Amino acid sequence: MIATEIAAEKVVLVGAETYGNRETFDVSLLELASLAETAGAIVHETFTQKKERLDGKYVVGIGKLEEIKITIEADDIDMVIFNEKLTPRQNVNLETFLGVKVIDRMQLILDIFALRARSHVGMLQVELAQLKYLLPRLSGSKGLELSRQGGGIGARGAGESQLETDRRHIRHRVEMIESQLKKAEKVQENSRQKRNASSVFKLGLIGYTNAGKSSVFNALTNKIQYEKDELFATLDATTKEFSLKDEFMVTMTDTVGFIQDLPTELVQAFKSTLAESKNVDLLLHIVDASNPAHGLHEDVVTDIMTSLKMSDIPVLTVYNKLDLAEHFSPTVLPNVQISIKSEAGIARLRQAIIDKIGELFMPFDLRIPFSEAYRLPMIKKIALIDQIIELDEEEVYIVSGSISQADKWRIV
Repeated sequence: MIATEIAAEKVVLVGAETYGNRETFDVSLLELASLAETAGAIVHETFTQKKERLDGKYVVGIGKLEEIKITIEADDIDMVIFNEKLTPRQNVNLETFLGVKVIDRMQLILDIFALRARSHVGMLQVELAQLKYLLPRLSGSKGLELSRQGGGIGARGAGESQLETDRRHIRHRVEMIESQLKKAEKVQENSRQKRNASSVFKLGLIGYTNAGKSSVFNALTNKIQYEKDELFATLDATTKEFSLKDEFMVTMTDTVGFIQDLPTELVQAFKSTLAESKNVDLLLHIVDASNPAHGLHEDVVTDIMTSLKMSDIPVLTVYNKLDLAEHFSPTVLPNVQISIKSEAGIARLRQAIIDKIGELFMPFDLRIPFSEAYRLPMIKKIALIDQIIELDEEEVYIVSGSISQADKWRIV
């Protein structure tokens, strides 16, 4: 039997710099290249053009398109990826003019999500987002051949079978997926309510994609979770309970990372997954300190947190990958600066979390008779204990520490 491998698609990238995007343009294009490589493509060349406003028909000017077309024909390019979100009509016009498959940044991100989704719910969420994105592109698409018989980037997940159906069948599929996701949301909501009803302190990880959230999750919980130096390595929400200090138990939830111009279709589809981060007591905002654009990444995450109504949750900013950073200067205070790959970094982060929780808790002092020593294990689980002193003469324990306002009644 002869083994066959699918050849990587050779692509060119196109971006238009305007007054509105000039501050983030260079970073966005570098990110587009990383996205393309994450999807399995080989980036052959990048074309840019400065314009007052985007061309309504082709995004860029006709002269730039001619230049791109020459490269496509000369270097056997398979696909063109635009950094801007294309309208259905622009997509048709560009494919007709260039003679190859054309996708935009949004469709590329959707494609990567299709590659990364592991759980049944995650796959449904991605398919829903893809179908909603593709539905308006079904009408009159002469240039945009929806069958995409060649497959490849931009044609995964929702897949060829959906792209070959008509709008009525796709709408029917969307309704079926939404119905299945509503059932899954009920199950997830029941699990969340059980966790919220417990006294366990809840930590949530949030951050730009590839900031190191999964590495932090693994280091603190001793759980083996997929982690790799790539965009969107983790999609499905994962929650793990572990001991933060002595017997004080917390849960930590890791979920999908964010990125510039995250498609609204994805935000809507993943709202139940993102909700896992909304029901926490403390958010750890993981930032890649080694990335020159870390300030921009912080702003993107903050904006998305605001849109998800998460701004009122306490936040500890964690600058990660400090071992790779040069001339780093933090932009948010207070913070903790670490490399999660080192034991010292893990210890520093753990202590910073303990200190932050201590700020959120209220102090207490208890006198517990020796005869009620059975209460100590429960107290150690729900409170941060500073010290326990045994007074043999009085036959009591003097317990001091801090505890949440909601749980104070349990130790009084």
